[in-house]
Amino acid sequence: MDTKQRKLLATILMIAFFILVSFIVLFPLYYMFMASFKSSKELFRNGLDFRILPGLMSLDNYRLLFSGKGSVYLYWYRNSLSITFLYTISSLFLSSFVGYGLGAYYFKGRNVVFTMVLFVMMIPLEILMLPLYKLIVGMSLINTYYGVILPFMVSPMAIFFFRQYVSSISKDFMDAGRIDGCTEFGIYFRIMAPLMKPAFGAMGILLAMHNWNSFIWPLIVLRTNTMFTIPIGLASLMTPYGNNYDMLISGAVLAIIPIVIVFLLNQRAFISGLAAGGVKG
Repeated sequence: MDTKQRKLLATILMIAFFILVSFIVLFPLYYMFMASFKSSKELFRNGLDFRILPGLMSLDNYRLLFSGKGSVYLYWYRNSLSITFLYTISSLFLSSFVGYGLGAYYFKGRNVVFTMVLFVMMIPLEILMLPLYKLIVGMSLINTYYGVILPFMVSPMAIFFFRQYVSSISKDFMDAGRIDGCTEFGIYFRIMAPLMKPAFGAMGILLAMHNWNSFIWPLIVLRTNTMFTIPIGLASLMTPYGNNYDMLISGAVLAIIPIVIVFLLNQRAFISGLAAGGVKG
């Protein structure tokens, strides 16, 4: 077997491997999508059934989400969208500022600040929950969007990522801006921010996904049913007295849509941003 045949065989095996992995990853999503069209009684009667049976499938579960008691799902969806949007935009703006400063400028104590950022990344949320909760109570932000967003508005992970990305960009762009008379803020907004677009795209997906799936902190801060986010709301459907699988599965299917849209809109930036973000430290 010559070199070309070996490369062709390796390519075919690699493609087959990734197709297999894709099926394994998408299989639960396919089952969840099919189950969302069946009643909970049908699910328990037949168990794992992946066949498409028109006679047993209907849109009743989705109608249930938007009528009667299920209409509260619209509040959960609105809350998740609002919190995720506000958190992602504010965290991208502030974290990119800090990461840009650490990656583009040389000043006394820069390494100390960066070490503190790394240290904060290592602290589990469970350790911070009590002091953060007391802070939010003192600021009267319980059961509000700001109570969920404010403690994590600046993300250590995003700071680290932007710092790494900015470190890989030539400083000649900044020097050229200074020669042309740009202020430091002008250099950031007019020159560096456009060059950091892949980093914004990558971190936008990661931050949005992290906040959309966040459960523990919103559960602590939010109190009323109409203020719940989707993860909390869907979890509330599972109780010791019975589980509402009709709303749970169909609600979980609809909850995937925003993150899929965000990823599809930013997938190129996500891939290029992750590839470039770790080039230089």
